[in-house]
Amino acid sequence: MYPPSYRASRERFRSRLAEVRTRWPDARLCAHHLSGTDDLTIDWLEADAPQPMALVLLTAGEHGAEAYVGAAVLGHFLEVIAPQLDPTQVGLRLVHAINPWGMQHGRRVNRNNVDLNRNFWWPGFPASLPPAADYALLEPFLNPTGSIEHLPAAQLAILGRLAAKLVRLGTARIRAATLMGQYQFREGIYHGGEATQEETHTMSRLYADCLDRYARVIHVDLHTGYGPRDQMSIVNSALDPRDPSELRRRFNYPIVLRSTPEEFYAIHGDMIDYVNALARSRGRQEHVYATTFEFGTVGESFTAVVHSLLTMILENRLWRFGGSDAARRTISRDFRELFAPTAPAWQAKALIDARQAFEGILRAEGLLGNS
Repeated sequence: MYPPSYRASRERFRSRLAEVRTRWPDARLCAHHLSGTDDLTIDWLEADAPQPMALVLLTAGEHGAEAYVGAAVLGHFLEVIAPQLDPTQVGLRLVHAINPWGMQHGRRVNRNNVDLNRNFWWPGFPASLPPAADYALLEPFLNPTGSIEHLPAAQLAILGRLAAKLVRLGTARIRAATLMGQYQFREGIYHGGEATQEETHTMSRLYADCLDRYARVIHVDLHTGYGPRDQMSIVNSALDPRDPSELRRRFNYPIVLRSTPEEFYAIHGDMIDYVNALARSRGRQEHVYATTFEFGTVGESFTAVVHSLLTMILENRLWRFGGSDAARRTISRDFRELFAPTAPAWQAKALIDARQAFEGILRAEGLLGNS
């Protein structure tokens, strides 16, 4: 399912152009070369419809470690969904890796340790946000220092401190503090950056261009990590006024949520929030549906949540300070599994869920037939 490397994945994606041109003859490959890198690019396929009615926009790899699943889903879309679309009226934009540096190095963040899904800002943001008081309180625990020479000891130390934090703050506050995004600790986990990143600028321009060219846009961003392990979730922006329960019926899909603390979790600087805000600023909210497919990898139990947080903390510490070969092997394996599970059954189910959700959304939007 997964290509073995960033470059192999990119070559596979680029080779799809010939396939796309069989139905969209004028399709083309576009790329943005990241400054200061030898050969890292954000690549996308543009396939415009001659009588443009709607655009289907798919994006993958905002978190680099998640891009391998995203690349597989992009390929599946081209194989089973794109042939059902009318190329005279429906255009495509397929983005292979928003964060190619992260994909190449197996990290969620970009080369500046910025979580790009906390970096999509509007005027005044993040300066308008209050300081992340709970994150500051937790910072020594979330971002421990020192080389990891003996992994079990490092794990026990973190778990012991976590138990104390749970007693003091509770699960909900710790979850919100870690996942929301923070802008004070540049080397910490979930850092949203101190400036708009090059990748963010590139995608912002692409989104504006898509809204300029098409009256209707359906945007799906592909992510992994959170939610039930064996069931993908459709996660809408908190800015989207649509009723999730009604969408579950319309899409014929079992899990549709909003990214609120009650239903999922809230995020500052979220890309899908940005697209929804952009559509609203242009009076287009009714004609733009931007959402996330979230492929759960470890589940939602307390043990799974603790494992996810522990793995995030250890991976960031390993990157910053190094560690023994044994620690590196184990942490790297756990981190990969957190965002790109290797179990064949998981991979197969992910594609089944993606197809069901794509077909449900596009049928509800009138872009697929009823058969």
